[in-house]
Amino acid sequence: MKVTLRIWRQKGPEDKGRMVEYQLDDISPDASFLEMLDVLNEQLIQKGEDPVAFDHDCREGICGMCSLVINGTPHGPERNTTTCQLHMRKFKDGEVITVEPWRAKAFPVVKDLVVDRSAFDRIIAAGGYITAPTGTAPDAHSVPVPKADADKAFEAAECIGCGACVAACPNGSASLFLGAKVTHLGLLPQGQPERWDRVVNMLEAHDAEGFGGCTNTGECTVACPKGIPLDVIGRLNHDYLKATAGGKKK
Repeated sequence: MKVTLRIWRQKGPEDKGRMVEYQLDDISPDASFLEMLDVLNEQLIQKGEDPVAFDHDCREGICGMCSLVINGTPHGPERNTTTCQLHMRKFKDGEVITVEPWRAKAFPVVKDLVVDRSAFDRIIAAGGYITAPTGTAPDAHSVPVPKADADKAFEAAECIGCGACVAACPNGSASLFLGAKVTHLGLLPQGQPERWDRVVNMLEAHDAEGFGGCTNTGECTVACPKGIPLDVIGRLNHDYLKATAGGKKK
């Protein structure tokens, strides 16, 4: 299949970027989107041109590194799918495909399609951890956890921290990411000692990094490749209000 790519090229954080058009022929419909970009970069290198910089690592939908906005949608047109798992058969032969980086104040462009997402690391460092000494893996059922809580915690733990929620949000909010982390740890026994400090500290770090506020548009959960539900933001707000009001009770 043939495709025309309109790709954002930017040499560095201080440079002015622009869209550059490339033509590709004979792309296998079974190739992944990143494999298609690999083919493009091979051609650019053979011509002595600078290849397109983009993030990638596991290419198995696990790490969240493949952060691309494709035709205006984070991770592309396929729901619950990361860019690395998106295949070219999802596009039409001869289609024009626009590829851009995450666009958010808290995610400055490093080069081309690569953005600095270290703001997420600083949010996690502010409270996304537990201090309870858990030792080795406990025996099954030694720590009772209600099944509903366990299921909800597992669902939230699927967040891979890719930042698609931020890229999709009109406010540039990371509330879905933050809500997933707070929900995951706040529902488990090991996460209770830091539960109230965690939500306050992580939310303060979120705001300090320049992320916007949540207005519940729902774009975040639609773009999320793991389908994290919007209700984790409700739990985030619940815990924050409890922590700051002094109630601190579940």
